[in-house]
Amino acid sequence: MRAPARIAVGYDGSPGSEAALRWAAALARALGAGVKVVHAVGLLEHAGLAALSVHEERARAIVAGAGMESSRLEWCVLEGDPGSVLCRVAEGPDPAELLVVGTRRSSVPAGLLGSTSLGLVACAPVPVVVVPPAGQVG
Repeated sequence: MRAPARIAVGYDGSPGSEAALRWAAALARALGAGVKVVHAVGLLEHAGLAALSVHEERARAIVAGAGMESSRLEWCVLEGDPGSVLCRVAEGPDPAELLVVGTRRSSVPAGLLGSTSLGLVACAPVPVVVVPPAGQVG
């Protein structure tokens, strides 16, 4: 198996997605890969209740903090639910070869992965990494 040249990360501004982006940016830097930060647009964005520019600025700051060159980052906003959007990114033109998502911690052992993470692992055409929340890695 060869190292991925393009890593796609699901990002919604949550602590879990920030942890996933930090992890993916560090891996991409080590491998010389590119990172495609994918934000799935839902009803809140369509209603104007969430500012996409804030998410993009924060994502770019996280990647820069990981020491990755800004030219290796692609910001992508696609309409749909996060799992479907990430699967499309892995199947489309110039596909991602690795998908990275965060998860939310739950007190219920069976609930350690969220529905997006579980659905993505079940249907993704490429490997998926699910990163635990910050402070719980390692």
